[in-house]
Parts: sequence; C-alpha cells; structure tokens
Amino acid sequence: MPGISRKAAIALTASASIALLATSCTGRPQAGASDDASKETTVTFWHAWSAPSEVKAVKDLVTGFEKAHPNIHVDVVGNMTDDKMNQALRAGGAKAPDVISSFTTNSVGKFCSSGALVDLNPFFEKSGIDPRKTFPKAMNEYTQFEGNRCAVPLLGDAYGLYYNKTAFKKAGITAPPKTWSAFERVAQKLTIPQGDTYKQLGFMPNYHGWETTTEHYLGQFSPTYFDKDGKSNVAKDPAFEAAFTLQKKLVDALGGYRKLETYRSGLGDEWGPRHPFHTGQVAMQLDGEWRLGMALDAKPKFDIGVAPLPVPDDQADQYGKGYITGTIAGIAATSKKQNAAWELVKYMTTNTDAVVNFSNAIHNVPSTLAALKSPKLTYDPRFKTFLEIAANPDSTTAPASVNGGVYLTTIQQFGYDYESGKATDLKAGLKKTAAQIDTDIAQAK
Repeated sequence: MPGISRKAAIALTASASIALLATSCTGRPQAGASDDASKETTVTFWHAWSAPSEVKAVKDLVTGFEKAHPNIHVDVVGNMTDDKMNQALRAGGAKAPDVISSFTTNSVGKFCSSGALVDLNPFFEKSGIDPRKTFPKAMNEYTQFEGNRCAVPLLGDAYGLYYNKTAFKKAGITAPPKTWSAFERVAQKLTIPQGDTYKQLGFMPNYHGWETTTEHYLGQFSPTYFDKDGKSNVAKDPAFEAAFTLQKKLVDALGGYRKLETYRSGLGDEWGPRHPFHTGQVAMQLDGEWRLGMALDAKPKFDIGVAPLPVPDDQADQYGKGYITGTIAGIAATSKKQNAAWELVKYMTTNTDAVVNFSNAIHNVPSTLAALKSPKLTYDPRFKTFLEIAANPDSTTAPASVNGGVYLTTIQQFGYDYESGKATDLKAGLKKTAAQIDTDIAQAK
C-alpha cells in the first residue's frame, strides 16, 4: 500500500512521540547554512517508506538527484519512524539525518516551534521560488507554522468519495450526491437491512470507521479551527456544529450507533483485501487516493466510481473540494550541510519531472501545481478526481499547532462521545472541547 496512507493510523499518536521535542530543542543555535553545495559532499536522508515498491521509488528519486548534482551523494535510510527521527533530530551527531521525510503533517507545528527543522523561507527566497505559486493552497498551508516554513510538501493525499456503481444502478441512482442532504438520501436508499444487521450498508458514518474521522468530515465544511488570537474556534464557528449535526443525523438515519458498531465489528480491516467497500458490504466510502489501487487489487465484483465528497447545501458552489494532507520533508537544524541538503529538498519537492515520476511510482497525489497538470502523469482515469481536489483552492487541511495533533484528538474524542449518546448537548460539548484545546496549547507553550 502507498506509504502515505499509513499516516491515517499513526497521525493521532504521533504528537505524543515528539512531546519532548519542544523542551529539548528550543533555543538551540542552528548549525547554519555555511557549507559549499558545489563541493563534494554526502548528505543523509531518512524517510518512512518501507514497501519494496516504495523503497525503489525513493531510490530512483535520489538517483535522479545525484545525476543532476554529481558532487552531492545521498545516504538513504528508509523505514524510519517519527520516534527515531525525533530522537536523531534532538541528538544530532555525524549519523543524524540532514534531511527527513515524515508522513505526519500534524507534527509540523512542533517541528517549527521547537527549532528541530530549519525555516526554509530563506532557501526559497535565495532560489527564487515562491511557495504560494508552487504548491497547492492547502499543502502550502500545512507545511508552515506562524510564518515559519520548516517543511515542504513531498506528494500528498486527497480525500474523496468511492462508490459502488453497480449498487447505484440497482437502486436507480444515476450520479454521486453533491450535497450532504442528497448524500443522506442516497445512503439510505443503498442500505439493505437483513434482520438485525445489513445485507448492504449505504455508508459507514461512525467515527471509528475507515477514514471517517472528524477532521475529514470537517474538511468539507471549511472550518476555521483557531481565531486570530490562536484560541480554539470550535464553539464559535458554526461549521463545527453543522458537521457534528450532519454526522449524527447520518448515524441515526442508517440504524443508530449500536447497530452500526455491531455491524462494523464484523467487517474487514482497513488495509486488507476484505475491506467492506471491496466486498460490497458498504456501498460508499470516504477515503484517500490510495484506495483506488487497493480496491482494484482486491478484484471487486462491481464497477468502482470516484467523485469528490459532498459539501453542505449552502456551499454547493464549492463542490469539488476535499481534505488534503500528505508527506512532508525538512532539513535538520543540527545539519552542517544545509545548503547541500536544500539542493536535495528542492529537487525532490519542486522539480516537476521528479515529482511526477515519484507520484507515478508511489501512486499519491503530486505536490506542485505544475506536476498536477503534467502530461507525463500516468494514472487510472478515475485518479483525475484526486488531482482536481488537490488543485482546488477551496480544498482544506487542518492547521499546524504548537502541540501537534492534540487538538484534533480532543475534537475526535468529543465526536465519539456525541455519536454514541454519551454527550447529548452539542453546544455545551463544543464549548468544553474548545476550553480543553486552549488549555492544552497554553501548557505546551
């Protein structure tokens, strides 16, 4: 499976793995960009990809760089977890990485505020590259924190809607729903009860489902997570109440939390061939671009359709947007070869052909506007939906925070309580959630 997709399983725990980073690195003087990148040198690059096809793709990417920069050699180390990267970034030393690549965008706020990774703004300026014109809007946003651009996008993930075209046809549904109200009707129409369970479920709305997290739902509502003073906006921005109300309405309309959880407990896992969308047990699925290849490999007995996720009825003109995340790359503050490291980072993330070739090999979304439009991209025609979502200026992401993804975990936890009925007062729950987020951020600072 594509390496980026594993991020979904680790994103909410990654922030804990770098809890010590802020105190360990704050105030450390950067090694500086004083090296001569035109001289013979070797930089060390740590990445997280591990599958053979992924490792080969990274090797090919680096080989292309070395051909373009014959004086810079790259020592590549793969299958590196965030834990290992964070320890090395704190410790430094001869064996520490000069360049790292992480699947976890939630770590950007910590990386930037702690000084673990250098601010890349001076490097972009020196190279005459404008990040705002180079990267899609959402990707440009999730690689910086409070003006510090300590990371750069290296391929991305775009979330959309997969649907069983055969089931649609049997139900007399001619096109994927564009608004959430239409989606609810379609999901009910596609649901076929069977005693106390389901022969076919139109959609699994529960937050414990496959990629149906609070942040992925919220992405379609274009929320503002924090106000201008950095305080949580969860209780003030109506987008949050609307998103939670929509999800709870879906849960109730499709059988209720307990019935859905009972059904879910007997379904296949997210990364295996028995994923319930592959088997036809669930007719629609919120998921990232990697799901298409995985679903096709499972040889389903139906035709697969791909479309953007629905939007709120009052945002119908923004249909086509989606939630965006992805892999990030950065330069270690402890590196004594920052100019040479920048040449590698610049090549991997801004060279159009390099980004396109890497995307073709990894099957994730290209991370530059030029690469998204490149005629050299090779993909299943349905993959184009994700390219368009990634390039859409209305697409959203979750903003960086000083304590990583802790605020998202807090929102997700309230989601579990609300959908299950443990919490019944939505407004009060959102106020409590916002207060907890503010407390956590204040403590982190």
